[in-house]
Order: sequence, then C-alpha cells, then structure tokens
Amino acid sequence: MSGPKHIAVIDIGKTNVKLALVDLPTLTEIAVVTRPNTVRPGPPWPHYDVDGHWRFLLDALGQFQAQHGVEAISITTHGACAALLAADGSLAAPILDYEHEYPAQIVADYDAIRPDFAQTGSPKLAGGLNIGAQLHYQFATDQTLRDRTAQIVTYPQYWGHRLTGLAAMDVTSLGCHTDLWHPYEGVFSNLPRRLGIENKLAKVKKSNDVLGTILPDVAQATGLLPDTPVYVGIHDSNASLYPHILTQDGPFSVVSTGTWVIAMTMGGVDIVLDPARDTLVNVNALGQAVPSARFMGGREYEVIQDGHPMSAPSKSETADVLDGHLMILPSVEPRSGPFQGRQARWNHEQVPSGAPTRSAALSFYLAMMTDTCLQLTGAQGPTIVEGPFARNTEFLTMLGASTGRPVLVSEAETGTSIGAALLTGASDAVAKPRAFKAVDDTHSLATYAAHWRASVATA
Repeated sequence: MSGPKHIAVIDIGKTNVKLALVDLPTLTEIAVVTRPNTVRPGPPWPHYDVDGHWRFLLDALGQFQAQHGVEAISITTHGACAALLAADGSLAAPILDYEHEYPAQIVADYDAIRPDFAQTGSPKLAGGLNIGAQLHYQFATDQTLRDRTAQIVTYPQYWGHRLTGLAAMDVTSLGCHTDLWHPYEGVFSNLPRRLGIENKLAKVKKSNDVLGTILPDVAQATGLLPDTPVYVGIHDSNASLYPHILTQDGPFSVVSTGTWVIAMTMGGVDIVLDPARDTLVNVNALGQAVPSARFMGGREYEVIQDGHPMSAPSKSETADVLDGHLMILPSVEPRSGPFQGRQARWNHEQVPSGAPTRSAALSFYLAMMTDTCLQLTGAQGPTIVEGPFARNTEFLTMLGASTGRPVLVSEAETGTSIGAALLTGASDAVAKPRAFKAVDDTHSLATYAAHWRASVATA
C-alpha cells in the first residue's frame, strides 16, 4: 500500500477525549491516551473545555511523533455539535453542550421554524440534539452573537480548523439529525435561511477529503513535519459504518449494538420513514443518505436481565420457549424505538430473573425489535451485526429466521478510530464479516416470529 502509515486519530467522544495512533497497514492502535470530557457549567451556557483538550492533544501528538512518527491526522467526534468562529478564527462563543435544556418559549419558537422531517430526515429531539435548535437558542440568548459569528463549522472540523486554520463542514456531521441538511439532495435545508446564517456556513466537504496541512505553530509545538495532512473528519457512528462500505457489494444493513441498537441500511428498497417510530436519515462518508432506525436494546437487555448475567439456554430450553411461544412484547423502554408509548408485557406468566428461558425470550425479543427496525428502513441483502449482540447465538438465529436473509458477524475492530484512520487510505487488514451459520430447521423460529408480529399488531 502507498500513503501514510501512522495515523493520529483525534477521537472526541461525549465522555472521553482520545488520541490514538493507528497503524494503517494492520489497523491496530499502537498508542492511546485519553482525558475526561468534562462539561464546564458556564457562563454563558454549559460548554466543552476545548482549550484543555487542545493542550492535551498537542502534548500527545508530540509524544507520538517522538516515539513512533505521525504521517497524517484524522478526526472523529460525537454529533450534535457546532462551533461558531469569529473573524479572527477564535470562538465567538463557547461550544454549547448538546444536553443543555432550553426554556419552553425558545423551544416553541424553534419548533415554528424547523423544517419538516420529509425534507431533513431529522426528527425532533430533546435539548440540543438538533444543531439547528442549538443555534436558535444561542442567537436568542445572545443578541450580538450572530453578528460576531463569521463562520460556522461542525465539530470534527473545529479541530481541523485549529490544526490547519481552514474551515469546513463534513457531510456526516451535517447529516446527523441537525435539521440543517437535505440528505437526499445533498444540499442545505431551508433552516439556514430562516436562521439568517446562509453566508456563515463553511464549505461542505467529504470526510475523506484533505482539509489542509498543519499550521507552523502546530508543527513547532509537536515536532510533526510541516506538510502533515489533516483530513476533514467524520461523525463517530459513521466511522464505525465506513469499513463495511469499503468491503460490501450490493444492498446490506449494519446493526450496531450497545446501549442503542441502530440499524443502518445501504441500498435497500425505497421507503417512507416514520419519525414517530424512531427512524431518521444519516449521511455516510460518501455523502449518501442512509435510512436508519433505532431502539435502546442495551438498556432493555439490562432491565429484563435485572442484574443477572445472560444464562445460555440449552437446546431443550430454547425449544420450550419456541414451542410455548413464550414472548416479551414491546416496549421495555417505551420512550424510544419503533413502538413508543407501549408498555412491555409477557404473553404468559413472567419467567423468573436469571432463568435460561428468560434469556432466550429476551434474545428473541431483541431480534424481533431489530427485525422491525430493518423493515422500517427497507433493508435488503445481508445484515451485519457488530457489538455485544454479535456474540448472542439466540439473537443471531432468530434475526436470520425472522428476516429470511443472511446474517453476518463483524470480526473487524469496531473502534471509531479505525474507521477514521481509513479515511486517509486503503488497508489490506480491513476484515470482511463472517457468515453466521443458521440452524437447519428454521420452521419453529419462523412460526415464533410470525406469532410475535401478530401479537404486536393486535396489541
């Protein structure tokens, strides 16, 4: 392979800030340092300690350069975050924490101007999870801020700006429920005009574009070569999706599992998304619209397990659950997911906590919820499962039977740092997911799935 070998990845998560040095040929992290991402209380509003992060990152870049050599920098961050830059390149205001809640009148005023879901694929979310809501709140709170703002950048590019002095926005961050973007046409929505910021938005680039090279003072502070390239960067969920875009042909879906189970469909059938069922449109690193749906599967797992570890059921115990149609019906977490507002129930007497049959019924429930999300996004082709649920045999078995499509298990490193490093070049170490071997007799599984759907439909 040609191109850079050692990639320093700035990875800004909501909880921690991380700098990782990724060896691109092997896709391994050869050095990692972290610091907490503590939110400062204000004034004028809760905000991130970006100057503290910057000192940490410069120091770590210097260490990595001295110990291993750094040939390129890539950036990945959490979504729902934008920076307002003054004419001199400094921050016009502290970067607002997206968890901050706004006064009811400001929320109502924003609701009156936010674009329809049909245009943006962006559902109305709490606090500042819609960047448009953040900007509206900031301008309403500080009447002089709009005039002091020369450029607006999304969060990965804020760090790119500090490294290069150049401003940009990336398509994945704009496509992360911002209300600002029209994902199917690849242009801004009508919200920037309503907010009076059309001429303040930085140029939109793809995540794998080179933003520029590092500034002289960055080179001096870190020892990096002055021509070290900095890539535009990517939203963290899309960093996880990116390796699969590189390895899959034809339609496919990725199911990312953790606290949230997120189904992202590439190349599926055209479908009208329903925001009331927790669907949305993401935008991937290539600028393509990605129909998505989600539910809090990890949270639901914890609730049903009630502090007990998952007990692997025997074949006979699994058969008892299937033959007896022992089911959990949605929703364990009723505030999100495709069945919002419904209260979970067992269709038979509840199984005691810790019992293997309870674990089997839970695995089947999670699979059926995932199947529902895949249907809502128009999924076709194989389903790639990554994260903790990829090790759950009952989940994978039911998912394959309920969808009627192949299930693949991701064996690649799933860190966001790996996906961000791949923006800088190709690697032979990108691993294709392996096929999950389905059971020979799927009749009882398919019958169970049909009964679950019928029970949900008549609830």
